[in-house]
Amino acid sequence: MTTILGLLKKRADATLRAVHSRFLRWTKPATRTPVRGAVANIAMSKAALVAENALLRQQRIVLQRQVKRPAFTPRDRVALVLLARLAHGWRAALLIVQPDTLLRWHRQGYRLVWRVRSVTALKRPQVSAATVALIKRMAEENRRWGAERIRGELLKMGIRVGKRTVQRHMRGVRPTRPHGQTWATFLHTHAHDIWACDFLPVIDLGFRSLFAFFIVDPGSRRVVQVGVTRHPTDAWVAPQLCEATPFGRAPRFLIRDNDARYGAQFARVAAGSRIEVLRTPVRAPRANAICARFLGSVRRECLDHLLILHEGQLRRVLRAYCTYCNGARPHQGIGQAIPVAAGQQGAVHPPAASVSVVSIPVLGGLHHDYRRAA
Repeated sequence: MTTILGLLKKRADATLRAVHSRFLRWTKPATRTPVRGAVANIAMSKAALVAENALLRQQRIVLQRQVKRPAFTPRDRVALVLLARLAHGWRAALLIVQPDTLLRWHRQGYRLVWRVRSVTALKRPQVSAATVALIKRMAEENRRWGAERIRGELLKMGIRVGKRTVQRHMRGVRPTRPHGQTWATFLHTHAHDIWACDFLPVIDLGFRSLFAFFIVDPGSRRVVQVGVTRHPTDAWVAPQLCEATPFGRAPRFLIRDNDARYGAQFARVAAGSRIEVLRTPVRAPRANAICARFLGSVRRECLDHLLILHEGQLRRVLRAYCTYCNGARPHQGIGQAIPVAAGQQGAVHPPAASVSVVSIPVLGGLHHDYRRAA
């Protein structure tokens, strides 16, 4: 009995081993053995074998050039796509690139080819040089004509062009019109109706702060008002505007910055004088450029050469300098004219061998006012 059970057990173990080995052979991925590969190659055509060998050779060339990750040049991508198109088993022949990557390269090349063909097919017809010259002439001679108006004139003469073509050739002759009025144009148009004001900080000999307040006429470069204080508050600035506008003589616009010193009292005085206050935009230094340049001239031509002791001295110095600027100093911005005589041309004297000139010192000889002797 024991012998029979032993034999049955051996038979069962052998059967299980046979089934297990057969199962492993069935589930193992199919690999091409050398014999099977040779048989398959015999069945393949010569062109397919050449294409597969070329595909493998190209991948080997790329691997030889790289150390870690292969980098494909555009030439390599084109070669792999063309060779994979000729090889039947190109998926099994790929070793260093995924089939999806090769298909993506093929789609990119397909799109590129059709993009080139579409551009060539949609090439615009050439417009003759005479028509282009005529479009530019009409645009230059008729500034108020648009592209459609010029196109209509061309149709009257039997010349058919598109609106876009007219617009393209108009740009070289007619600059793009701004959508709104520029700040420079506004200042030039309303120069004599604008005042500008600003503060100039000054440090005296005792390292204490003083503040000079100026109101300037940008049109004539005339200094309308100058004041000095140690405490520039809204209650102090408002009377300065009142003193600058006696008997209802006030500008239409007043340019100021966003300083908190211009408070409710200052706005009330401006409204009472019918002055429209224009606040300069943030980070726009050219909005109040004329007044800022005048403050720079005050520093360079006056304050940098004097020692300021107290508030009264600074007031006297600035009033003397402003009197000199208004009545004797030529300004480049108004054609080397004097502010109080802006727009009036002085008498032109012929050159003479000897001219009697009188020199009047200003600020203790810091500047001089030169005039002809009577």
